[in-house]
Amino acid sequence: MQFIQLPASLKRQILISFKNLLKPIHNAFKNLFIPMSQEQLQASSSSPPPFDPSQPSTPISYPLKTLKEPESRSYFSSFHYPFNVASVPIQSGSLPSRPRMLVCHDMAGGYLDDKWVQGGTNEGAYAIWHWYLMDVFVYFSHSLVTLPPPCWTNAAHKHGVKVLGTFITEWDEGRAICNALLSTKESAQMYAERLTELAVALGFDGWLINMEVALDKGQIPNLKEFVSHITQTMHSSMPGSLVIWYDSVTIDGSLAWQDQLNDKNKPFFDICDGIFINYTWAESYPKISADAAGDRKFDVYMGIDVFGRNTYGGGQWNTNVALDLLKKEEVSAAIFAPGWVYETKQPPDFQTAQNRWWSLIEKSWGIQQKYPRVLPFYSNFDQGHGYHFAIDAVQVSDTPWCNISCQSFQPFLEFSEDATNTIQVTVNSKEASYSGGGNITFKGTLQGNDYFRTRLFLGEILLGNLPVHFTYSLKSDSSSLVGLSLEFSSTLNERMSVLLAAQGSTLLTMNQFSSKFSKVIMPHRVVEIEAAPGWVIQESSIAMNGYILTEIHAVCYKSKPDFIDLKSNSGSDHLDNDLARSPSNYYAVLGHLTVKTSDQNPGFLPSSSWLVEGQHIKWASDLQGAKTLSAKIIWKLKDGNYSMSQNYNVYIEKIANEEVGNPGTMLKREQEYLGVAQVEAFYVSDFVVPSGTSSLKFIIQVCGTDGAIQKLDDSPYFQLDIEEVV
Repeated sequence: MQFIQLPASLKRQILISFKNLLKPIHNAFKNLFIPMSQEQLQASSSSPPPFDPSQPSTPISYPLKTLKEPESRSYFSSFHYPFNVASVPIQSGSLPSRPRMLVCHDMAGGYLDDKWVQGGTNEGAYAIWHWYLMDVFVYFSHSLVTLPPPCWTNAAHKHGVKVLGTFITEWDEGRAICNALLSTKESAQMYAERLTELAVALGFDGWLINMEVALDKGQIPNLKEFVSHITQTMHSSMPGSLVIWYDSVTIDGSLAWQDQLNDKNKPFFDICDGIFINYTWAESYPKISADAAGDRKFDVYMGIDVFGRNTYGGGQWNTNVALDLLKKEEVSAAIFAPGWVYETKQPPDFQTAQNRWWSLIEKSWGIQQKYPRVLPFYSNFDQGHGYHFAIDAVQVSDTPWCNISCQSFQPFLEFSEDATNTIQVTVNSKEASYSGGGNITFKGTLQGNDYFRTRLFLGEILLGNLPVHFTYSLKSDSSSLVGLSLEFSSTLNERMSVLLAAQGSTLLTMNQFSSKFSKVIMPHRVVEIEAAPGWVIQESSIAMNGYILTEIHAVCYKSKPDFIDLKSNSGSDHLDNDLARSPSNYYAVLGHLTVKTSDQNPGFLPSSSWLVEGQHIKWASDLQGAKTLSAKIIWKLKDGNYSMSQNYNVYIEKIANEEVGNPGTMLKREQEYLGVAQVEAFYVSDFVVPSGTSSLKFIIQVCGTDGAIQKLDDSPYFQLDIEEVV
């Protein structure tokens, strides 16, 4: 028998029809022949009530599943709405005029660990940290209206990446939705306006429109009105926003994936900001699409399925094969489901596999984003997860956590599988941190006067007449040092390299590096942290008026105490060469980096400038009689000005009753770290109040964009007296 190879789009249509046909049959047989067990009946009778978004509970992100929700604007009455507003605005405007990288997140249906707005407890939760390799990020799920959890928007915006939500209709349910959506021109406009309102209110940058159903040809004019109107309203409400059409339904209403830009889908492309081409394209299709797009070829995003389902090059570890072709044809790329690395548990572990996979993307496509671009600049290298949490080198929590909103600027670390490298460089969440839950760890060996240099950031900052201050925290063994190598260029394209050296002998440092850098600067201040032995803060300054800071590297080297002792004891300046170059163990941890000018120290407002309140206060008691508290704590500046802080550390101080027999004295106050907030609100859920506690003091520690934090004693707070629980 001869088998006929069907086109991928036809296969997909057959599967959809087959699934729709089987769904009612499957449900009927399930109800007839699979009765519920006694345990299931009991569980069903005692199951929790359906989710009611209007009632206070631990804040989550969730999609909208019916047209009624955006139409009624009920989302804005949700208890969870204020927590889902992104706090980090994007700095970039229009997309650059070059081939771009779009990354479409499709991870096991979405809304997993990332749905917990205030953070979850899974240290191994999925995350992305190679933001410098992309321009646009799409949060995708199969719900009607996919609203990106704010953690993704915050992390992406920090790195200059735009974020889109998804509007999708599919299967029979999607067809019914389209019948209502496209019933009139006015309904199409109304729903477009509702989606625009959601994006603007929540702070993300637009929509991927995926109409994956067959339509009547008579519905197409209203579909075009929907696409055109949402594009226009997004542009007018949010300059720089994007609406991208997915290659699915055609201009005649057929559900037929074209895998290229042509006259069947171009009418939709012409009225929005771009098209996401289905991923089953052939080798000649990128050029065909580029020719069809004309001067808009960069708005064509050719899909690549990382799982490799009928995708050019096979996806997976060969995703770069498709990227190489797209770059040659000068069209943009749309990588779909990079969570393949995580979902399929690629060896040896997620951290390594993720870095390796994205290194192939970098090698093929190149770096898309550069930072720092503005000062102040701060990074603690946090990837948004960890086994502990630290603030100014003091560990305040030893509980595993995840919260992508906590991602700091991600270093441009170069991945290498070369085991012969003298120093291995990793972002490490297990070693002690200076801030958050991560750091950069350098570990290996160095010989004699050798040094190791590795990329940290690629920036673009034009420096003025004020000196620029570099401050970084370091924890290392007795002889391992870390300096910073800075690369500058002038308007005349003159290059200059400067080493901000670590503490140590000025003479030895100059002898080792003066011939290798244009200038060597010793730190002007080194501070040991008493509260966290082993950590030191190093500060250096440089004035480079008119120069552009383009690169920041870490430089690892040794202080060579053994070399000094041998030289002093030998009585000779000519040591045995083998002895002088003997390998020595190297270990250092870089905790954070701050770059700013002297005028960027605004300080913190006193606590009296803030208004802090408690809402939805609910007392209860557990079976053992212990009191529990749930409450929403909100804060704002009294004068109504917007706080420049992008996050707040939240503590609770348990104030005990007066000691028995000793009136007027208080027991020791206990402060406990609760978490971090990106908005001016935090929800405390079922907090157990120890017996003997008279009041609870919620402290809101304001964090500056330069990494500075307000002293707890000076921070705004809300004090709540304990009530008797009936």
